[in-house]
Amino acid sequence: MSDLKEIPPNTLAMFGISGGLLGIYLSPLFPTAGALGAICAVIWSAEAVRRVAKYGLGTGVPSIGQIAMGMGIIAAMFGLAIVKSMPLAGPILALVTASIIGFIIGWFAQNVIKMKIPVMIRCMTEIAAGGALIIIGFSAAVAGNFDFMGSIIPKVFDNGVMLAVFWVGAMAMLHPFNACLGPDERQKRLLYLAGSTGAITMAIMGIAATMTLGASGAATLILGIILWLIFYKKFWDEVYNDAASVIGTGLIPKTEA
Repeated sequence: MSDLKEIPPNTLAMFGISGGLLGIYLSPLFPTAGALGAICAVIWSAEAVRRVAKYGLGTGVPSIGQIAMGMGIIAAMFGLAIVKSMPLAGPILALVTASIIGFIIGWFAQNVIKMKIPVMIRCMTEIAAGGALIIIGFSAAVAGNFDFMGSIIPKVFDNGVMLAVFWVGAMAMLHPFNACLGPDERQKRLLYLAGSTGAITMAIMGIAATMTLGASGAATLILGIILWLIFYKKFWDEVYNDAASVIGTGLIPKTEA
């Protein structure tokens, strides 16, 4: 899975955190921004799944996606609900809470269960944090803002949309590595697929948002479809490029990290 040039984990973390929070905070003005922020978090956390899953977790890849969203939804509800006097602090508190939960679970997996994966603690921290941003971002896109009691509870939880946010959000995070894994797996191809899965999740949230927000929800749906087509075309181009290098020899090309 080596590449000549890979985007460093710290750069992707800055992209996911800053993009995710920015989208969430802009959602009261432009609800679609919440979903765009969630896509940033999907791309970041999907690459974190890649880093930890390369150690041979196998069926553990879907498990990581589900546990990440489980940690994320707990942290999101806690962070948004507990800060009543300073609601703007809610998303940041949720991010911090998710990071702490992810760190603790990663520590237990590494030191108690003895999984012996060097990046386990860091990646579990990143995946949990990404899960929280994904849940808040897509929820804000459907609710119109990140007001927990006033908007997210009636427009996302009470009508069952949270079930879709949880399951589809987890799939957006875990599917890219599951689809790309193998001896010729590359970061660039995975990131494009992560953008694609994040965008199709955005389109699904747009369908729900048309029922809760009307025209602004339709904007989320349409933009999600457009972004899905763009990212999937980029992913497909990478697939063709990689396949072309194998045709003729039947051998997977070797690259040096």
